[in-house]
Amino acid sequence: MTGGQESFLYFKKNIDMIVITGAAGFIGSALTSKLNSLGRHDLVLADDFGNEEKLKNLNKKKFLEQTHRDVFFDWLDKNHGEVETVFHIGARTDTAEFDMSVFERLNLSYSKKMWEACARYQIPLLYASSAATYGMGEHGYADSHDNVTQLKPLNPYGVSKNDFDKWVLSQKQVPPFWAGFKFFNVYGPNEYHKGRMASVIMHAYHQIEKTGKMKLFRSHHPDFSDGGQMRDFVYVKDVVNMLLFFAAHQRQPGLYNLGTGKARTFRDLTNATFAAMGRKPVIEFIDTPEDIRDKYQYYTQADMNKVRDYGYSRTFTSLEAGVDDYVKNYLMQSRYL
Repeated sequence: MTGGQESFLYFKKNIDMIVITGAAGFIGSALTSKLNSLGRHDLVLADDFGNEEKLKNLNKKKFLEQTHRDVFFDWLDKNHGEVETVFHIGARTDTAEFDMSVFERLNLSYSKKMWEACARYQIPLLYASSAATYGMGEHGYADSHDNVTQLKPLNPYGVSKNDFDKWVLSQKQVPPFWAGFKFFNVYGPNEYHKGRMASVIMHAYHQIEKTGKMKLFRSHHPDFSDGGQMRDFVYVKDVVNMLLFFAAHQRQPGLYNLGTGKARTFRDLTNATFAAMGRKPVIEFIDTPEDIRDKYQYYTQADMNKVRDYGYSRTFTSLEAGVDDYVKNYLMQSRYL
């Protein structure tokens, strides 16, 4: 089996528990929903559970129990023998946060403790890295272990993720299987709570609803037209499918890109949002703020060769199809996944 849904039904033993950290968040809750749809209710959800908006992501989800992230390792010490897999999705993801101590505590130190626990108890670990580790893309977007030490992330969030990847690659004590996923620009349902950090699709939807038009950053780069800046936008449903595929096929540990392998423009994204809303596109361009202009990425695109070589053969959702599903079936209905 290379990508069929049937391979997601069971990992090792269907009587064991699956742990999801960051479970009330965007990707964690989408993963919980997918596992529920496959009949997996033996889930242990870890998070801080202090955000009422985030908790809406867990409405109607089925799971065994919740544990606060601060006491999770106490829980794991007592229950590790029943844990099948850990999906460590929880992290501080605010790219505009510049207090490095926040990322040191929540992203780096916590993740190291998770790794050490999974190594000690021999539990497979799948964790969230980020495409933010690639910085301006000076060294390309290949998920090779050889270039990790050369990468230059643009913000403390990216630095924390890359620091953990580097630390992981230096470890001699390892879980029985591990994979770190460099998420590219993920969008989709259950990101209502993310505010300014939500995807451009969600911002576009609300801006179009309110004003009838969408504002995009003007290009300040001679090689890109206004609105021609490009990102690898990946639908959250594809993200969870790939996470579950790797959990079910524990072959080669390592770092893996998680994008579509096809960069698209912000103009494409905006036009797709207008189309899903049944409206004619009206786009205005504004200058990119000077304080972020020198760090603005004009192009990202995941190199997916390593993932395809691993055996993942599913076709990724096109931007137009993903935006259409997200807008019509979730945003327009204020619905959760």
